[in-house]
Amino acid sequence: MQDLNDLALFAAVVKHKGFSAASRALSIPKSKLSKHVARLEQQLDVRLLERSTRKLRVTEIGQAFYERCETILSGVEAAEAVVAAARSGPSGIVRLASPIGFTPMLAHILPDFHRRYPEVRLLITTTNRRVDLVEERIDIALRARDQLDTDNHLIVRKLGQARQFLAASPALMARLGNVTIDTLGKMPTLSMNEQHGSDTWQLLHTDGMKREIAHQPIIGCSDFAILERAAIEGVGIALLPDHLCGRGFRTGVLLPVLPEWSSNDAIVHLVFTSRHGLLPGVRALIDFLVENLPRAMSRCTEIDPAPAMLAAAE
Repeated sequence: MQDLNDLALFAAVVKHKGFSAASRALSIPKSKLSKHVARLEQQLDVRLLERSTRKLRVTEIGQAFYERCETILSGVEAAEAVVAAARSGPSGIVRLASPIGFTPMLAHILPDFHRRYPEVRLLITTTNRRVDLVEERIDIALRARDQLDTDNHLIVRKLGQARQFLAASPALMARLGNVTIDTLGKMPTLSMNEQHGSDTWQLLHTDGMKREIAHQPIIGCSDFAILERAAIEGVGIALLPDHLCGRGFRTGVLLPVLPEWSSNDAIVHLVFTSRHGLLPGVRALIDFLVENLPRAMSRCTEIDPAPAMLAAAE
């Protein structure tokens, strides 16, 4: 493959009709121009220019080659212009992957992101599976895991911690009576496990004791919104994220079940593939999420359930 510099300098000599004129236009020594053109002719094994002490003539093959060079160089300039425009400010498409449970917080803050960066278009994949950022062309992934990602190819930004608590409607608790950690597995339950008819909760006591609770959920679904609604309707006991429990407990549509037991802390974090060379739109979304998502997780506890939910619990 030819060196683009050689092509560009040869095209400049032809365009300016001589080495001296091209040297003055580009502020490059004439000897350097001559060296690059000579190297190009040697690599191509053709004569592109006929030189004399007074005149420079472009050969027939040299003219055809020059026209192709101009096409190539115009394409390079256009490609560079695309990159320059993309790097001039936040714009273009940014792809974000998020667990389904974080959609309420994202819904709360992303309108403000759009108002701040109207040229950025977001494509959001909501899934609880682990996405492959490179294979699936994802710019940023939001994750909640027991441990931070240790992949050396990923950059990690920690946002905070989240925990899940057991919750049920007042009506269901009244019907069930006394619920203990030993009887929990026999109670009607709601689960994030949508693949199997049985599930196991890993619970942690405030004193550090751990218990595994095997149960057969009435509903298994990876969308917390469905589980929250089912819990409010009295279908079963759910293990819900703290931001959902908080608003349910505060408004009275849910009651804590065994409040001394909860899930382990999950570390909420962002992952992306590189710290350097990020497009402005990607960088803008990372900085925006770092700034606003922790507050959104906290504010979410202050959002009242829909009136229909409140009415259903009465």
